[in-house]
Amino acid sequence: MVELVRELASTFVFLFFAMDAVGNLPIFLALTQEISPKHRRQTANLATLTAFGIGVGFVAIGKAIFSLLGIEVGDFLMAGGIILLILAVKDLVTGRIIETGDSLASETVGVVPLGTPLVVGPAVLAGLLLLIGQHHIAIVLSSLILNLVIQWVLFRQATRIVAFLGRTGVNAISKIVMLLLAAIAVKMIREGIMTILG
Repeated sequence: MVELVRELASTFVFLFFAMDAVGNLPIFLALTQEISPKHRRQTANLATLTAFGIGVGFVAIGKAIFSLLGIEVGDFLMAGGIILLILAVKDLVTGRIIETGDSLASETVGVVPLGTPLVVGPAVLAGLLLLIGQHHIAIVLSSLILNLVIQWVLFRQATRIVAFLGRTGVNAISKIVMLLLAAIAVKMIREGIMTILG
């Protein structure tokens, strides 16, 4: 029993840092500032469900897909980085990632980039691939679910955070976040290139 708890704790902590649930919150606020609180909650649900589906699916067939398609971790890093960079640049240049009133865009943002590659992206997928080779699959899945619950709770509280910060505060933070997001994207692309070349 002690060994089980120890393994669960170690896999949970590993995925917690890989997922960066707290770090994803300001990005979520920036991406959903133009939509209503109701749609923001729906986006939080969709992002979490998307992340769950991708995470569980990857645990089940990740290795097989990687082998079949010849995909490397570096490929994931580069693809995720490019997506994030495009979104960050669009926000910094046009002032927003999604158009106000564009219901389709506000719905799909829950899938990309929130569900993936932000919540479950290259770091989490690579971590899952590593963990299932070291621990029982039930332990890894339990740790993934616990981390996703934490992420979901933080996303669902986003409306209260917006009310606390005010519109001006959120706008200011979102611009800073987008600069950081662009930097993160460049870092992911660089790491992907280094992984491929290395």
